[in-house]
Amino acid sequence: MTIYLDHQASTPILPTVRAAMQPFWTDCHGNPHSSEHSTGWSANKATESSRTKVANCIGADPDEIIFTSGATEANNLAIKGLRTPEQRQGQRTTILVSATEHKCVLESAAYVAQTKGCAVREIPVNGKGHVDLDKLRDMLSEDVFLVSVALVNNEIGTIQDLASISVLCRDMGAILHSDFAQAPSAVSLQEYADLADMVSLSGHKFGGPMGVGALYVSRELKDRIEPLFHGGGQEGGLRSGTLPLPLCVGLGSAAEFHASEAGTALRARVAGLRDLFVHKLQSNRDHIGLNGDKLCSRHPGNANLRFEGRDAGEMLQRLQPIVSASTGSACSSGISEPSYVLRAIGLTSDEAQASIRFSFGHTNTSDEVLEAAEAIIAVL
Repeated sequence: MTIYLDHQASTPILPTVRAAMQPFWTDCHGNPHSSEHSTGWSANKATESSRTKVANCIGADPDEIIFTSGATEANNLAIKGLRTPEQRQGQRTTILVSATEHKCVLESAAYVAQTKGCAVREIPVNGKGHVDLDKLRDMLSEDVFLVSVALVNNEIGTIQDLASISVLCRDMGAILHSDFAQAPSAVSLQEYADLADMVSLSGHKFGGPMGVGALYVSRELKDRIEPLFHGGGQEGGLRSGTLPLPLCVGLGSAAEFHASEAGTALRARVAGLRDLFVHKLQSNRDHIGLNGDKLCSRHPGNANLRFEGRDAGEMLQRLQPIVSASTGSACSSGISEPSYVLRAIGLTSDEAQASIRFSFGHTNTSDEVLEAAEAIIAVL
């Protein structure tokens, strides 16, 4: 059986999530928007319960949660849908994004720049992947209307100082959006509740189903968001389309789990497995480096390792079918260039091409991670 160490690409569904979803594939099959009969009422009650669970996970109110198909749509809606506010001195026309953002954030910002005459500037990061706060402070001006910085990076697991970023943005009147796709499986989100104006979530990144996500939009900002597509006016007119009832239930269940003590315990267990894996490799072979921040300060399931003098793609091929891992974001698969995230933190092209992201999750065991480490040592 393959040892799955690519949980940051997609997590298997949590058992509690699968159980919560099961009735909604069969018996409870109503349209949540059918308001004239009891089947529709029951479906609507289930989606609204899930909306509340998602809101509770990030410390928001239910009416601030918009269901989407995933974080890519949520990021697009947040960035493309935000109307530029009028200012006495003219329009704010600049978007700031960190250099290590997910492709869907970078591409959405680039689209706005091309179609609406805005400028996009990248905020530099340091060697650990943290936004350079001094540079951000210098870049923020009355011309900036939106800043987008992910709380947790999808390749190197860096956890940003969102509190400091939030203060800088609010001091200059800029809106802060944060991609939280990787965050629920990394940290307890209650302490981040009031820091961002918009937050994106993706179900399959934290034990929920594929095909569903959410965008949190603060109540003060909702009337400034324009929908990406139009139809029946669902989700307060911001995201038309019939809600996928079972998927929404699954997203709510996953959010509820990660906001609980069980979620906290899982994050601690996963960190222990990750540390065991890295220690096993580094104690058996020299020239294995860690990309990004130290282990205790990153996503608990992330280990982005650099095998100096090796080719990561060739290593992964030789590890098949024993170990599943990746050289970077699954959304950039097929792209042969070195990871732009690793280049942004200062790695050379050769160093980036020698790097593999191993990411751990709820399905892994200590026996598995030690077996995977032995397989890698054998390949080396």
